[in-house]
Amino acid sequence: MARALSSVAHPLPTLPAALRQLARLRGRQIGLRHKRLGIWQEFSWQALADEVARLVSQLAGLGLGQGDTLLVLSSPRPEALLLTLAAQTLGAEVTALDPLLPPASLTPLLQYAAPRLVFAEGPAQLAQTQAALGADVPVVYADGQRLGKAAHAANRVAYAQALTSPPAEASILAIDPDAVAFRFLRLSEGGIEQYTLSHAFLLGEAAQLIASEGLQASDSALAARAFAATAQVRYLLAPWLVAGFALNFPENLATRDHDRRELGPTLVAGTHDSYGRLAALVQARLPDPGHWQRRLVDWALAPAPGALRRGLGYWLVRRPLLDVLGLIHTRHPLLIGPPLSADTERLFAALGVKVRTLPDLADWQAVLPPVSAADDFAVLAASQAGAC
Repeated sequence: MARALSSVAHPLPTLPAALRQLARLRGRQIGLRHKRLGIWQEFSWQALADEVARLVSQLAGLGLGQGDTLLVLSSPRPEALLLTLAAQTLGAEVTALDPLLPPASLTPLLQYAAPRLVFAEGPAQLAQTQAALGADVPVVYADGQRLGKAAHAANRVAYAQALTSPPAEASILAIDPDAVAFRFLRLSEGGIEQYTLSHAFLLGEAAQLIASEGLQASDSALAARAFAATAQVRYLLAPWLVAGFALNFPENLATRDHDRRELGPTLVAGTHDSYGRLAALVQARLPDPGHWQRRLVDWALAPAPGALRRGLGYWLVRRPLLDVLGLIHTRHPLLIGPPLSADTERLFAALGVKVRTLPDLADWQAVLPPVSAADDFAVLAASQAGAC
């Protein structure tokens, strides 16, 4: 059974308010990087807040308001994140769906979400949206190079075009901290399950995580998973807005391992599968058993080494392998959800990477109320206890 986390109150009321405070306090510091065409683009906290303010004006013009839903259908990219914060500034909630879901699964989820507005990454996502919701739902899209005539409809707006709107006032609406920030959906045998997270809960839990892990503004993290994952929102997005570290987006999912090696992030929030993929990369680079180089590796990675073996093993074996994985500077390796396999756990322990496990919402059930800072996951813990 996953351990229920208690939460602490946080002085900031909402996620967009946290962004505005970072813009005031650390306006010139780097808050986000995104790799485009092989080059890392950097954005300060003030630039991010300004971009969100322009998006607020555009989304309000498209009819998005308090109580509405913005549906995000996109891989990890800054546009999805900033549109999320803009929608929440207007009092809307955000539902993110994994664009890699098969159409048979995605269509009923899109229809159940009944969004007022959709962010579609490109042609495939726009086609999925139109097939499920029709052509009347307004869409903001990121990649319009192959959209053709569909991009010129009155209710189709390019993200770049949305940025031409004049910035909105920062205090557009007083949002209830216990209002829904994110709603997550998934199919099950019993129908569609949902789980909601409030602004207050996310900010309070982020403050707790920052205190327990010692996260600082000098840290950096790689956002390599879609925000359709609850753990991505809880353990990356919200802590980013509270601690003020740099959040980095890879060019695409295919380049994420290479981009991690370039960045050397200090915070890694991975899953059983992602750590397993990194372990496979290590195994693929090891010499064949019986080779003298393999014997050197085994000698260096042996448990409880002496001082000589620990020092030589680090410089000759562990450091090069950590560099290949992009974990050379990682101080906060977090595991979300199911535990690592025994072999993967032993490998990372031998490399000196002490992975800390955090609970995921793998067992959440339908129609739970929004989790707030006062709820302490009591409802969730009870439902999980019954399933164990």
